[in-house]
Amino acid sequence: MAALSGNQMKAVLYILLNVGSGTSIVFANKVVLSVYKFHFVYALTLIHTAVTMVGMWSFAGIGLYQRKPLKARQILPLAAAFVGYIVFWNLSLQLNSVGFYQLSKILIAPAIIIIEAVWFSKLPSRLELAAVALLCIGVTLATVSDSEVTANLPGLLMSGLAIWTTSIYQIWAGSKQKEYQVSSMQLMDNYCPYAAGLLCVLVPIFEPLGFNSMLNTSQEDTLLNYNYTPAIVGAIALTAVLGLLVSLSTFLVIGATSSLTYNVMGHLKTVIILAGGFVLFDEAMPPKKLAGVLCALGGIIWYSGLKMQQKSGAGGNGSASKAVPGRSPPPATTEAEPLIATGADKVRSAAV
Repeated sequence: MAALSGNQMKAVLYILLNVGSGTSIVFANKVVLSVYKFHFVYALTLIHTAVTMVGMWSFAGIGLYQRKPLKARQILPLAAAFVGYIVFWNLSLQLNSVGFYQLSKILIAPAIIIIEAVWFSKLPSRLELAAVALLCIGVTLATVSDSEVTANLPGLLMSGLAIWTTSIYQIWAGSKQKEYQVSSMQLMDNYCPYAAGLLCVLVPIFEPLGFNSMLNTSQEDTLLNYNYTPAIVGAIALTAVLGLLVSLSTFLVIGATSSLTYNVMGHLKTVIILAGGFVLFDEAMPPKKLAGVLCALGGIIWYSGLKMQQKSGAGGNGSASKAVPGRSPPPATTEAEPLIATGADKVRSAAV
């Protein structure tokens, strides 16, 4: 067997970094929110965003990308969508299982189809509709058979909001990159400071800060009076670093390989996360639920393959999707990787 070249070895290392960080962040956030019961989602999102912002400045400083400033009015809507999808995914994490969280992410694909059909009159091909139908059947089988999911209306609501805000974010991220001629790193460099500023406003509004009870150390249900042990501080710091590594490794993998490789990696991470929820957090996986998961995975892999074929053929006769004349063309969507993982039920501490 031939030895790997220097570039191939780099690509393998980038892939391992992305898969490792992308799966680890789900379980790390699960532990922070459910095991350590750090329920301050907005504050956690602010910490992650601030670390990512500083990290992006560092990446620019060492020459990974060149900064390209954009005006506030150009970037504020995207920053708001970014904050929305991260916060909703974390709220979903507090209320649902890891398995349901990952299945919810799969539903982003049909949500994007619906949004593009309504906003841009972009109609999917029959094969795309068939793949999405298979995906939805699988998710339905997996969730309807799970009584913890069907009885958890707040969890379903948060997952639904997370799906729609993520879909809007992905569509906007793709269109803004094309509109302003910037890379994904340059775009993130621009919206992270605005997202952090928005979160600084949201934290005191939605989080119980505890200024009036700072002297009452028995109240740990506020941000200021929470019992910040070295273990929880380390866990929060780990999730923030993992979020930064996800962003960096995504950029490196696509640059060293292709978007197809990154797409396949996404399915691998889905399998690992579903298996991890079963093994680490004692989540049930009855036959009907397993069949639904496999069906949903088959649907998203089929759909992803169709989109990649469509993309590779765009240089020729165009995409397979039909656009209605007289309307603006839809933007190219990007596969955004949330900086903060989400989706989880109440975990027994002994399971970790």
